[in-house]
Amino acid sequence: MQIPLAIEEYLDVLHSERQYSPATVRAYGADLQALAEFASRRNVATVDGLDLELLRDWLWDLSQRGLVASSLARHAAAVRGWTSWLARTNRVPIDPAARLRAPRAGRSLPKVVAQEPLRDLLDSVRASAAEGDPIELRDSAVLELLYATGIRVAELCALTHQDIDFQRLTIRVWGKGGKERVVPFGAPARSALEAYLVRARPVLQRNELDRVFLGARGGALGTRAAYTLVTKYLGTLPGTAASGPHALRHSAATHLLDGGADLRTVQEMLGHSSLGTTQIYTHVSTERLRDAYRIAHPRA
Repeated sequence: MQIPLAIEEYLDVLHSERQYSPATVRAYGADLQALAEFASRRNVATVDGLDLELLRDWLWDLSQRGLVASSLARHAAAVRGWTSWLARTNRVPIDPAARLRAPRAGRSLPKVVAQEPLRDLLDSVRASAAEGDPIELRDSAVLELLYATGIRVAELCALTHQDIDFQRLTIRVWGKGGKERVVPFGAPARSALEAYLVRARPVLQRNELDRVFLGARGGALGTRAAYTLVTKYLGTLPGTAASGPHALRHSAATHLLDGGADLRTVQEMLGHSSLGTTQIYTHVSTERLRDAYRIAHPRA
């Protein structure tokens, strides 16, 4: 089987059967396309020609091009998933990447916005939105809901009216792999959402879209536009390196743990399949405690 065709079939499986997001499928496709191009330069056109030596040479070539350990690990993971599928479906006799290893990626701590400046920012945006500008009302609701729930930006953009329960103060989202979960939100997010839905969304709406959040032209708010608007507001905070919707997700998780929330509860709220993924936020809380101790304790 030709390598490009095998890649195309695998990406179809990721999308239709495993229900990976379009962005994830594109990322896998880009990594595998890089391998296909390298294999072509080595005169390897079919999956039968793939072997461990070629795959190791490919990773080494990527490292020489300047890819950092985290990117190399991602490329290796993409190829291992693909070749494992090739072997399981009998497209190759053995898995050529079964023993493929990449340098371990160092795990940096998430960038988190401190509670006080974030509260001041949300209050400022809400006060400005109170004047009635539809975009500002929408932005206030976006910021409040992202921080209140810790949901991913793609989950926010996919919300429909049926997903919001104002009586129970919960939203229903579908995370990675199509997994459904119910996430609570608080009174400030409810107030911002209600203001947006009553005063702003009817103004922005141009068709019968059921998506909650709309763009300036009336279509569904896209993830890129949501990223841009969150980055714009976080960029007004002095001395913070945090940017984008994921910074609000990181901040929500860290502030929950700072406030005494159970790690399992935060895991369920964020939709993490592994508790180990959620534990990174305990390290953030510990680092913040250490910093405060060094500054405040007379014998630190």
